Order: sequence, then structure tokens, then C-alpha cells
Amino acid sequence: MPSHQNAVDVIPGWNSGFPPELGISAGPLATYLDPRIAWMMNQHGPLEGKVVLELGPLEAGHTVMLERAGAMVDAVEANQSAFLRCLITKEIFGLSRSRIWLGDFVKWLENTEKTYDLIVASGVLYHADDPLHLIELIAARTDAVYFWTHFVDDELMPPSDPRRAVFARQPQVQDFHGIAVRTYPRTYRGAAKHAEFCGGPMDRHRWLNRDDLLAALRAVGFAHITLEDEDPDHRYGPAMSIYARK
Repeated sequence: MPSHQNAVDVIPGWNSGFPPELGISAGPLATYLDPRIAWMMNQHGPLEGKVVLELGPLEAGHTVMLERAGAMVDAVEANQSAFLRCLITKEIFGLSRSRIWLGDFVKWLENTEKTYDLIVASGVLYHADDPLHLIELIAARTDAVYFWTHFVDDELMPPSDPRRAVFARQPQVQDFHGIAVRTYPRTYRGAAKHAEFCGGPMDRHRWLNRDDLLAALRAVGFAHITLEDEDPDHRYGPAMSIYARK
């Protein structure tokens, strides 16, 4: 018998779930009701008629929230399995103003001339090999951005912390618009082999120092920065929500 469950079962590795009333068995996370995105929308204001770029939608739970708030969404996902899960989510929720694109969102930002009222980058900055380049590209395409991201802080996650075991021993320092930014190379250590993997397309990626990250955002024009949800005890490393606008 045709059903949404049949579609969900085609692609293993779901992290996100669906409303209980739909009776669909998928992942454990209600990303379609994520309080972080609700907070971001409260900071930004009404999204009705706004054009939004979503980087790394994973399984389109946040896309659902953005469209339901009235936005028109371009969502760009590089992970092929996650892209297919996004399409299934789009069908189940009946999304009509969101386009799901398969590919590298860095290339999208480098090549598009389109500007956006808001860019949503939840769970992607710390997967980037060159997060500073990503920040610069975002700044060229929007006046408002939301990040949920991990970061490095030597007080919250000292070198002796077991969570630092997957990082290079010493940070690399990059010059970014005249400021010194500490970047910390990191490896997935084979996690990409699992169906549930939701990281980037390359094993090597870099986390940013917390204070340097905020300084980098200011350096490209995001003068108004609001922080929320700082979580020093996250299993992978400290994390926080950032809403920034010019």
C-alpha cells in the first residue's frame, strides 16, 4: 500500500522525525519545531514574503519552519542521502515555496548574484574547511545571518578535554580583514561511513575560536550580534546560536 512511511524507509539514517499524528517512524528529533529556529525568527522579525537561503538543510525540518513562517527558501545540501531525505520531507509536508538543491553551497555563494533577506547556517560553519571564506561569502549575499555552531574555547574545552582529541594540537592562525583568527583543524575519524552522518563532504574541517569568530563577523559588517543557547557541555564541543545583522 502506498504510504509516506514507504518513502522514508527508502533512505536510511534519519535524524529528524515527523509530527506524531502522521504516524511516521523516522528519526528522534523534531527539527520542524526547533526552538533555536523559533528564537532566530523572533530576532529577525516577520518572514512573510522574505527570500531565505538555507545552507545544509539536512532533512528539511528547518525548511518547514521557514516556509510556514511565509519565506521563500533556497535550501542547498551537499550530502546526497540528506538531499533525498529533504525531498521526502518536502513531499510529506507539502512544501511549495521551497527549492531543494543538491551541491556545494560554497559554490552557490561564489557564483550566484542573488541576494537574500536572511541566510540560515545551522550546523554548517564548523564543518567547513575554510569557515572564514564562508563567512565572507555570506556577508556578500545578505544583511542578516543565523548560525548555530560549535566553537573552540580553551576555558570551556581545555586541551586536556577528551573532546579535543580529534583536533590538531595547535591552532592555525589566519589573517582575516586585519584580525588574527585561530582556526582548529579537526577530523571526523571515520564517522562519515555511518548512514546518520550529517557532516561536510571533506574529512578535514576547521572550528573557530569563539571570540575570533565574533570578531570575524564584525569585520565583514555584522555590527549587531545576539547570542543565545550557549552550551559548553555539548558532547562534541561548546556550541551557541548567533543572530547577526549589519
